[in-house]
Amino acid sequence: MSSASKQAFATRAIHHGYDPQQYHGALCPPVFMSSTFTFPSAEYGGACFAGTEPGYFYSRIANPTLNLLEQRIANLEGGEAAVAFSSGMGAVTACCWTLLGPGDELIVDETLYGCTFSYFHHGLERFGVKVTHVDMTQPEALAAAIGPRTRLVYCETPANPNMRLVDIAAVAAITHRHAALLLVDNTYCTPYLQQPLALGADIVLHSATKYLGGHGDLLAGVVVTRAELAQDIRLIGLKDMNGAVLSAQDAALLLRGLKTLPLRMERHCDTAQRIAEMLARHPAVERVYYPGLPVFRQYQLAQRQMARPGGMIAFELKGGMAAGIHFLNALQLILRAVSLGDCESLAEHPASMTHSAYSEEERHRHHISDGLIRLSAGLEDADDLLADIEQALAQ
Repeated sequence: MSSASKQAFATRAIHHGYDPQQYHGALCPPVFMSSTFTFPSAEYGGACFAGTEPGYFYSRIANPTLNLLEQRIANLEGGEAAVAFSSGMGAVTACCWTLLGPGDELIVDETLYGCTFSYFHHGLERFGVKVTHVDMTQPEALAAAIGPRTRLVYCETPANPNMRLVDIAAVAAITHRHAALLLVDNTYCTPYLQQPLALGADIVLHSATKYLGGHGDLLAGVVVTRAELAQDIRLIGLKDMNGAVLSAQDAALLLRGLKTLPLRMERHCDTAQRIAEMLARHPAVERVYYPGLPVFRQYQLAQRQMARPGGMIAFELKGGMAAGIHFLNALQLILRAVSLGDCESLAEHPASMTHSAYSEEERHRHHISDGLIRLSAGLEDADDLLADIEQALAQ
């Protein structure tokens, strides 16, 4: 459609990149389950491998179903191109294998998802990459640490699991003054709530397992960036290094999930706001970390760079870890499980679950307390969720 660039987010999430009339009028895009593709001539096949012909020849490099997914997600993030992966960690590792080498420095925020932290320190450092943590909630800390060896700056905002925010525009400006690239993990927000590329980031990453899929039935990751860099990540990080190829079936599920993303994110945000406000009033709760609360330390930053505060809440009970574990075990409707962004509300204990790759000393140094609880607000009736939390706190 000629007016596609002017269409709203919800419209593009359903229609962008697909014309049913090109596929016999099929309302839903076909799923191409072929591992390889035939060539009309030997010359055509050679051109595909040389990169001078953009045709399909092997699904580890490109597949029509994945191509549609990548076009749609890139459009929603405001980027030129995207690369899909079989997991969020596949996306993380492909970017790093593509962009970093021995002697390079990777600067990361103090708080990271546990497996990302483990890959950086137990993986990249073994191959001669220097990994430096700085407090990116203070942009001046990055300015003091960045140097000529720095190739990549990496952060999550909001951070998993403690909801720390990073001023993307400020960090991007510092990063670019030193000719480095900024990669932002946008999993918690999705492009519906936050668009890091528009704020200056070079690469946006998602664990698409979470909100983009939205139904807890797939594993996937995606990277969005400029076209030339996306091609490097595809041909080096994905094709040659980690091989973390997303299946066509899971790509189709992701396309389905994107259709309802705006509706789901609005409901997630509405419910999370009510839960956070209730927790902040409860006498058993020590503190609540949620960007939608005016008492949140970075509330003004959240108002500036996020459309809404999101569906994730972190909080601590006054009884510490013992109280947190007792609270989790007392929940009756909210499920005890890792992951997030599903229709079901999920609660977990980061210190013993998602962030157990950190040692106790590392958790304390990186702002992940022993008693922290992470809650992903689902799509259930908010009153039912509030009642479940109330009864669990009462115990």
